[in-house]
Amino acid sequence: MVKSRTKLDLTVNNVRTVSDTKRAFYSIHTRPINSIYRRVVEELMVEMHLLSVNVDYQYNPIYALGVVTSFDRFMQGYRPDSDKQPIFDAICQSLQDDPNRYRHDAERMREAVNHKTAKDVVAWLEQSATGYGNDLQEQIKAIANNPKFKYSRLFAIGLFTMFEAVDPEAVKNEAQREELLKQACAALRLPQDKVQKDLELYRSNLEKMAQAQAMMADLLAAEKKKREQKQQPNSTPPPDSSEAPKGEAASS
Repeated sequence: MVKSRTKLDLTVNNVRTVSDTKRAFYSIHTRPINSIYRRVVEELMVEMHLLSVNVDYQYNPIYALGVVTSFDRFMQGYRPDSDKQPIFDAICQSLQDDPNRYRHDAERMREAVNHKTAKDVVAWLEQSATGYGNDLQEQIKAIANNPKFKYSRLFAIGLFTMFEAVDPEAVKNEAQREELLKQACAALRLPQDKVQKDLELYRSNLEKMAQAQAMMADLLAAEKKKREQKQQPNSTPPPDSSEAPKGEAASS
């Protein structure tokens, strides 16, 4: 009994904690993160961490597309812009992963559906799930045929992004969007209700973030205007005290 407990303790202790990941992130990215975006970064990092330590988790290119899209969308407007890539890199590196792999696979997924219609994407997923193809399609087949596949919100975002990339108008239409996702979920054997709910929340959060970003932009513009007004010299300088009033000049 003692031996088995010791072995279990060692196994548990070897699993990295959320604190480990956060500590690693802030040791890699040492610059401060703007307050409105700090929550975005930490929530994404924690979500990825919890998935990575799950025994059923397996990295795949649709998940990579979801991670990259989620980061890029929620970090729009971040200043300085040059910090965005280092922040993304630090998130992946804090999870002991390669940020280039995420970017590369996300781009490959976009290229795979490029020039397709939304219906073509559904057909491509169905074919990938049941037939043979390139390595991307083989990974999709592995997802569809894995009864223990670890579904995640980020995977759903990647799936949604594939349809959004080829037909943005279709995903704006509720009926069309739901039908496309229904077919995609059937092909990949995903929980349709959960996918729909996760994507509703994702789209709602994007709208809220856009409103917050617009509000911040207005505040920054107002502050900038105030600073500029303080720095400007008075347009009507005070009269020269050395010059006598007209009345006095006349009487003298």
